[in-house]
Amino acid sequence: MNPLRLIRTSTFQLAWWYMGIFGASALVLIGVVWWTTVGYLEEQTNELLEEEIQGLVAEFDQRGLPGLARVIQQRVTSNAGTPTLYLLVDRNGQAITGNLRGWPAQRPDGEGWYSLVSVGQDGRRAPARGKALDLRDGMRLLVAQDLSRLEATRSLINDTFLWALGGGLVLALVGGFLMSYSVMRRIEAINRASREIMTGRLQRRMPMRGINDEFDQLSENLNAMLDRIDSLVEGVKSVADNIAHDLRTPLTRLRGRLENLSARPELDMELRDELGSALIEADHLLATFGALLRIARIESGTHDREWVEIALRPLLHDAWELYQAVGEEKDIVVTLGEASGQLRGDRDLLFQALCNLLDNAIKYSPPGSEVVLAVANCADATSISITDQGPGIPEAERGKVLDRFYRSASVTGIPGSGLGLSLVSAIAHYHGGQLVLGDNAPGLRATLRLPAAAAAIATPFPAVAFAGLSR
Repeated sequence: MNPLRLIRTSTFQLAWWYMGIFGASALVLIGVVWWTTVGYLEEQTNELLEEEIQGLVAEFDQRGLPGLARVIQQRVTSNAGTPTLYLLVDRNGQAITGNLRGWPAQRPDGEGWYSLVSVGQDGRRAPARGKALDLRDGMRLLVAQDLSRLEATRSLINDTFLWALGGGLVLALVGGFLMSYSVMRRIEAINRASREIMTGRLQRRMPMRGINDEFDQLSENLNAMLDRIDSLVEGVKSVADNIAHDLRTPLTRLRGRLENLSARPELDMELRDELGSALIEADHLLATFGALLRIARIESGTHDREWVEIALRPLLHDAWELYQAVGEEKDIVVTLGEASGQLRGDRDLLFQALCNLLDNAIKYSPPGSEVVLAVANCADATSISITDQGPGIPEAERGKVLDRFYRSASVTGIPGSGLGLSLVSAIAHYHGGQLVLGDNAPGLRATLRLPAAAAAIATPFPAVAFAGLSR
């Protein structure tokens, strides 16, 4: 499945929202934990320094300067690895004892705390925080705590929180992908079933997992609707079959009787002409009735012809050969242009569509004009075009003429049923394509755009043969 398509799904976008909310919540939680932890460590450091200073002051009060200096030196010597720093200076700022190199130059903050940088024996610089206290005789004592361990702890907490946040966001992103993929699979299964149903396979049903989730409930409702539609379609088919049996057969008998009657030698010419006109009307009525049935069968996808690979050159040549003579009778040149390639489909239906388009082109073209039948191939589609030099169809009516029984006002007076282009459009849709009408300046350009490899599936229905239906 295309990852870009997953990213555009509403499920993945919802996952992004959840990830954003999760990230914001995690940041708030991390901020609170960080502030509490680091603040607690700083408070502990300050308390230790306060206790150390109070202890040293007590030692100074009891034993004086020599006792204080001895204690500081003992702690510096015996606890060289500890991060506590000392500096005792006289009134002139000269160091008496301690492990700090000098008094910090910067001023203390409002609470008397100094922020300084200590340099160890190995030359390593480390941040420190300390507090000073004034003693007798102008002496001053500074006790500071090396903050390298506190900074290391703070850095560890930051790294841990960042890794946790990043890992959580990555897991949320992966979870969004997986959730979107799962939902898209369910939706795509429903879409595939829908596309098959649209081609006429009304027996197809939406897939269900049997877990009674919202998708199963949707599929269950759609399947119930499809069962109802299938029942109604079967009823329509039954009505159509009854009409075909009850009306077409009597019409055929009527035509036969008219034909037998017109063959009697004792009829005068006037009556024979009237019978001939009645036969033409009967043929037209039978063709119209057959066209309606065939359009209904094609649009419902119930057609019994199996699809085959069709070479376009022979197909177009057969249609051109059939209508070349018809064009000559009207002094119209029917030209077969470039025709190569092949496609998959129902040959009889495609031949019928070409015949209808050629019949229309010749019928509405003036004498001395030309009708051209040609093919244009591209990577994923084949376009079969028929152009004429007749009156054409106004742009506003090009969509309407594909409806049944609609006839343009520009062709009033020319015989036709208004079903020819409807049938061609139905055949094009049956093959996964479309009929496109355009301007040939002058005339009409009718183009059958068919996929290079169509994939519709035909199902049985008895074929009805007819020709010569016009737009």
